[in-house]
Amino acid sequence: MTGPHEPAAAPVAGTLRSAQWLDGDDEVAVLHRVALGVDEADHGRPVVGIADTTSDLNPCQAAFGALLPHVERGIRDGGAVPARFPVISLGEDLMKPSAMLYRNLAAMELEEDVRAHPLDAVVYLANCDKTVPAALMAAASTDLPGLLLLGGSRAAPLFEGRPLGSGTDLWRALDRRRTGALDDTGWRTLERTLACAGPGSCNTMGTASSMALVTEALGMCLPGSTGCPSGSPQLADLAYRTGLEVARRAGGRGPVPSAAMTPAAFANAFRLLAAAGGSTNAVIHLTAVAGRLGIDLTLDQIDAWWADVPLLLDVEPCGTKLVHDVFAAGGLGTLARPMLATGLLDGDVVLGDGRTLAAHAAASPAPAGVVRTLDDPVAPAPTMVALHGTLAPDGAVVKTAAASPELWHHTGRAVVFEDYADMRARLDDPDLQVSADDVLVVRRCGPVGVPGMPEWAMAPIPQALAAAGVTDMVRVSDGRMSGTSFGTVVLHVAPEAAVGGPLALVQDGDPIRLDVTRRRIDLLVDPAELAARAARAVPVPDEHLRGWPRLYRDHVLQAPQGCDLDFLTAPTPQARRFVPPVVGRS
Repeated sequence: MTGPHEPAAAPVAGTLRSAQWLDGDDEVAVLHRVALGVDEADHGRPVVGIADTTSDLNPCQAAFGALLPHVERGIRDGGAVPARFPVISLGEDLMKPSAMLYRNLAAMELEEDVRAHPLDAVVYLANCDKTVPAALMAAASTDLPGLLLLGGSRAAPLFEGRPLGSGTDLWRALDRRRTGALDDTGWRTLERTLACAGPGSCNTMGTASSMALVTEALGMCLPGSTGCPSGSPQLADLAYRTGLEVARRAGGRGPVPSAAMTPAAFANAFRLLAAAGGSTNAVIHLTAVAGRLGIDLTLDQIDAWWADVPLLLDVEPCGTKLVHDVFAAGGLGTLARPMLATGLLDGDVVLGDGRTLAAHAAASPAPAGVVRTLDDPVAPAPTMVALHGTLAPDGAVVKTAAASPELWHHTGRAVVFEDYADMRARLDDPDLQVSADDVLVVRRCGPVGVPGMPEWAMAPIPQALAAAGVTDMVRVSDGRMSGTSFGTVVLHVAPEAAVGGPLALVQDGDPIRLDVTRRRIDLLVDPAELAARAARAVPVPDEHLRGWPRLYRDHVLQAPQGCDLDFLTAPTPQARRFVPPVVGRS
């Protein structure tokens, strides 16, 4: 672990944002200094906030309790004053209907906490799927110096003699249980094994690991964060160095988020996401972050970035290993080496420690084992594609690296489930008329329809078909799926059914055609018939008449725009101006 540093000299008083609260000799400044607990020795030093997302309801964030002292020590050694403040913790396991419903709320809370308090910089403690993008969105909107500290990946206890991959191996075990290949005793053993994994994020290339990788690529956390094991000495060292670096930036000696998260950094992030076989959820999150910076990302542009990127990480769910293996192999730097050599990445992008991506990659190990080269990929390009068509006029995505190649070009009869509850109730009904060639449609799972766009899109294979050996089918939904999931699933269909998208008009038996090569998903029904159906459609009433769900439903954008709220995006310089509070008596 990095050793202690002598505290840096304090910047000249009056040059810091916090000076508006803490400088002076009037009653307001006195009250502020007493409330913050600063003494004469701290006067004139920057104040670094630590946005603390720890919660007993969120195991993904549980490691931060042990990391906080290291962060605080780094901030002190960097010449600044640490100030921890609690914020909402978005947990994937217990928060329903989905933490996605509350991502924008968390971003708003972070932004307003930072705006309202005497903070010069921020360390964002973030690890779970939605906490990381919420922190990035807030960092983009406040544009104060700051970095994310990620909480590490959970352990991989052995189940049936092999390391247990978070999420992915649970879904596989569920498939086995539904077909009778895993009995009740095995299922209970699986549960006990999962409970041994401890704190941290999923150890597969799910959404949390994907967001860790792209956060590194955006220069918003220190290199070496992706896949770092929870509870490890390396993670404690990252915590200390993050505090130290953010303290340095707080004195005006480092970049702000808008200087780090450039268009070139986003292009790198999307290409690295594809090379890793990462989560499609990251597409929504990166688009939302870019929207806070006035960077307009389209699915066509994203698809162009993906087009020639093969799968280079042999990690579940698209491969066989776990993210701890990626960390041990050199992480982002090792993955970037072959991509930089062929011009797939911009090596001039600056990372969180101030080095360029090219410099970091040059100091990283050569690809081997879990990290492949371009002439020996896990799978060929593309690993993800963006689709358009009559069923998704505004777009959809499919993770081809997790799909069955024989289904990339497929026409099948629609079997429609009105919503998640309908799917759960009828999927395994012996009377369900369904064949392996059909297309399962699960609608009203989008941002408005639930609200919150849960990970409901990956409908399991109907039990009768699974028992007959069917392992994949084309599925289509306006919802999301877990980054740890797999299958030929067309996701994020926009416009969603709840706002009148064509998905709302699909009926049982309608032919649907998927053509990955042409980037198309089409409903093969005469437009006049669809217009007649639309005229007969009866809107589904919304149960949410007040509170956050009502506000969210009224203002959330569709998936291609990142599912941010319309009043939180910042398309113009005026909208991106961070308005300071009036500092006086409260």
